[in-house]
Amino acid sequence: MNRIINTGTCLTLLAVVLASAGCADDPTVGYSFSPGYPDDVRTVAVPIWDVGPDVYRRELEFRLTEALVKRIELDTPYRVADRAEADTVLTGTIERVSQRVLASHPDTGLPREMEATMTVSYTWSDLRTGEIRASQSNVRVADTYIPHEPLSDDFFVGSEDVIDRLARRIVEQMEADW
Repeated sequence: MNRIINTGTCLTLLAVVLASAGCADDPTVGYSFSPGYPDDVRTVAVPIWDVGPDVYRRELEFRLTEALVKRIELDTPYRVADRAEADTVLTGTIERVSQRVLASHPDTGLPREMEATMTVSYTWSDLRTGEIRASQSNVRVADTYIPHEPLSDDFFVGSEDVIDRLARRIVEQMEADW
């Protein structure tokens, strides 16, 4: 019995030593507890995004800007500020918005499942140095929604998930390079 306890204690001690050996401040060496965001940035300005010439949906730019502000404040150590006070600025354009039918009801021909798609381009720039920290064109995100019973979603509801996914994807690009 005493031998089993000692073996278990030794295995536990060995696991703790091995786990703590991998916890370093340098992410190239192992795990790190430091934040994944650049520490020279404290504030981000997020002006209302632009809309491309072929986008005819109303208020998408306001909804996407609001989602980005909320996602930045929730997921990053940054504070959203006015452009005059900010270290960096996140600007972008909604290039394309589309929807298409994925499945139709065989009897009525009405859509059973729809897909909403948004394509954006964005740039995250440092206002102090003029350096571009992140930039990407043609970021395309799609999601599905049910337009008729039982959910009866419309494009507004269907596009909410697309907007949230875009905000997540863009804010993920604000993390520091590994």
